Amino acid sequence: MSLSHGFAQRVIDWQAADGRHHLPWQQSRDPYRVWLSEIMLQQTQVSTVIDYFERFLSRLPTVADLAQASEEEVMALWAGLGYYARARHLHACAKAVVSQWDGQFPSASQDLQTLPGIGPSTAGAIAAFCSGERSAILDGNVKRVLARYFGIDGDISQGATIKQLWALANDCLPSPALVCQQPKVMTSYTQGLMDLGATLCTRRQPACERCPLADHCVAHHTGRTQELPFKRKAAERPTRELHLLWVTHGSQVLLQRRPDKGIWGRLWCLPVFDTAGLAQDAVDNWFAKPLACTRMASIGHELTHFRLTLTPWRLALPHGAITPDVADAAGQWVCGQTLANLGLPKPIKTLLIGATPDALATDAHQ
Repeated sequence: MSLSHGFAQRVIDWQAADGRHHLPWQQSRDPYRVWLSEIMLQQTQVSTVIDYFERFLSRLPTVADLAQASEEEVMALWAGLGYYARARHLHACAKAVVSQWDGQFPSASQDLQTLPGIGPSTAGAIAAFCSGERSAILDGNVKRVLARYFGIDGDISQGATIKQLWALANDCLPSPALVCQQPKVMTSYTQGLMDLGATLCTRRQPACERCPLADHCVAHHTGRTQELPFKRKAAERPTRELHLLWVTHGSQVLLQRRPDKGIWGRLWCLPVFDTAGLAQDAVDNWFAKPLACTRMASIGHELTHFRLTLTPWRLALPHGAITPDVADAAGQWVCGQTLANLGLPKPIKTLLIGATPDALATDAHQ
């Protein structure tokens, strides 16, 4: 008997009894809500996403609202979730839905994949949840479930293994007859797979004793749950040091918009330099008289591919009635009261959080 036989029904039954039913995007067939949750959940834990999801919807409740929003507002709502290309693709996707699909998400997974930022797994999830399409998903959690259940030895980051897992994901889908008879079955099955990977079939210490698939799971029966799925160990992440200029004038702080490519794309940030010398050179070029910066304690920050050490250099310009002019390349002055409305990288927001207008003004006199 094939291992895929009965797989779907076990997942469906388990989800009904023990799966998650409390998440704010569940029980909705609104493609906008489902799509937003799927994009936010990429590379991000559910516990982190919930607050962002609810805040995003309160400000931009429809895809039309998102399409009409400014980039500034979108990036501010996304700031802190990381992987900022997702936010740019989200904005572009909303505009495409409005301009190309009359403001309505297409129902078929193949059509969904033509939209910015929507890949095969995300498209499959949206189509399954919103229109009951018999479509497979293959996010990180599902890869882990399938690799363990079928005993897949290949590197799950490699194309050949991913292709194999996609074939298995399609084999495991509920039968066409069942989907035809019970349109909501794809919602239960798809959510169940996600829940299994997130709550039982976890990376470390999977709860096999409670898993509905354990009786037929190859990894469980061969004692290989800690080995599978196999993924070639990545090289140790390098450390990169950057220097930040924290320049204030009265209640204003000097910020720059980050370029599209590189870290913190399109977010507002303190000016960033590779060395302390370059930071001081910038100060010398921007302002008419020599000004010395004060080094502050360095901050550690983890990114996907490397670790950052951020060293801020503080400069409170002499208080005066006229704000010094700065070239476009230097950035622009931003009032401290508006910082909360800007898209700021998490470590920058943490650094500036105490820099209220009153605090900035007081500090500028010292």
